[in-house]
Amino acid sequence: MRSIVLSGFMATGKSTVGPALAARLGVPFVDTDEAIEAAAGRRIRDLWCDEGEAAFRAREAALVERLLADGMRRVVAFGGGTVTVPRARRLATERAIVVTLTASPETIVARTPDIAARPNLAVGGDPVARAAELLAARAEAYAECHLALSSEGLEPDAMVEAIVALAERDPILMPLGSRSYTLDVCDGDPSRLTDAIARCAPSSVVLVTDSNVQRARGEAIERALRPLAFEGTRVTLPPGERHKTLASVGTIWEAALGAGVDRDALVVAAGGGVVGDLAGFAAACLLRGVRFVQVPTTLLAMVDASVGGKTGFDHATGKNLIGAFHQPSAVVADLVHLDTLPRRELASGLAEIAKIALATDEALLEELERHAPALSRGDHAALGPVVRAAIEAKIRVVRDDEREAGRRILLNLGHTVGHTLEAHGGYARWLHGEAVALGTLAELEAGVALGWTPPALVDRTRALFAALALPARVDRDELGASLPLVASDKKRSRGALRMPIVTAAGHARLERVTVDALRRALGA
Repeated sequence: MRSIVLSGFMATGKSTVGPALAARLGVPFVDTDEAIEAAAGRRIRDLWCDEGEAAFRAREAALVERLLADGMRRVVAFGGGTVTVPRARRLATERAIVVTLTASPETIVARTPDIAARPNLAVGGDPVARAAELLAARAEAYAECHLALSSEGLEPDAMVEAIVALAERDPILMPLGSRSYTLDVCDGDPSRLTDAIARCAPSSVVLVTDSNVQRARGEAIERALRPLAFEGTRVTLPPGERHKTLASVGTIWEAALGAGVDRDALVVAAGGGVVGDLAGFAAACLLRGVRFVQVPTTLLAMVDASVGGKTGFDHATGKNLIGAFHQPSAVVADLVHLDTLPRRELASGLAEIAKIALATDEALLEELERHAPALSRGDHAALGPVVRAAIEAKIRVVRDDEREAGRRILLNLGHTVGHTLEAHGGYARWLHGEAVALGTLAELEAGVALGWTPPALVDRTRALFAALALPARVDRDELGASLPLVASDKKRSRGALRMPIVTAAGHARLERVTVDALRRALGA
């Protein structure tokens, strides 16, 4: 279990809840304001006035780094502005479970008898107005948390129990300000989905799935929905990439609007990447945007398609050419869904994990190599840590580049060529992950030809793909026939592609490569 950080404005209850929570968990409690005063031998007010806010925030960030770097579990109460420093906030969301405590400006001031001792609250002479101003300015930073709790609506004991339950759940956080959400990785726990939907408190639920998922996992998903009292609409789509079309999106819209949903409705996407993309896009546009929850039932969807907010559908001229960024409200990845997944589909998902590892995370790549046989068998003990690590690796990229303006393009490794192989095969010859595996090998070979990728990495990747039961050889004739479709790639700009180039295991950069240069590098 990780450390727990209590964040939030002054007088929201951190110094009350923190010690009680630490005692409940049997771990130390640290108040960062008290620790700074003890280390400096001076009061916070004096440090603030003499050194200024920037220097004080630097002290806080350095303390946070020390507290969260040694691996010791603690309950840590942050100062009111600690999370406004990006470095401190990032360390907290990566290494700990962050709980933001909230209260109204009026309550905050009522709980603060000595306003003069709070120099940031005393600015302007109207502490309520100043508290409201600071809360608004910090809203995006405070929203990057695993859980927000109002200290006005709950007794301290109830808050402690809620935080303990959160710690036991151990969710992963996608930190995107007010669009932040948690991702649960579990194994045979339908209550995770029940609770995720309940937290959204929707007016109604639109469940979207496909006929394959309905047959294999429909009863399990319905079991999670039964305890909820929400009205429900069911949409079952035909399966497969060839149905990833505007017509399928229209089917979702018709069902939802026919049921009279309002803007508090929740779309629940239960299925693989196709269902998630379609349902997410439908939610993004329905009534100008309603919330949705991702329930990935394939490995590929768990580690890639459900993470990061990409939604959309295919066009006759290419894959995923029409879409929107629309972040889910929650993701629940239950490994039990993988038990009915064909081995070929399982391997397809492993290809996406390998892609993430090759581009951004050498430790994850080594984990794949160590456990390849168990992973290809679908062993949950091996899959659980790898799924979490892959999601965390993707989050580290998406949090800094949500809209794919730069670094997020690294996660498209294998997709430039892979999408052309998929399209050339009529979305029937290759599964998406298989095409990505072949595309990754081709793009690594192109990197070698262009002088950027070490040749040994191609052999290492080919050996890994073979161990994961993935295709490991690119047919040159098929490659040559498919490459003209690169002209439809949505990442193309001014005759060139921004392509991820792997320079070492776990390290990649973006390079502009013309279509002609790519074809020459591949000998196609």
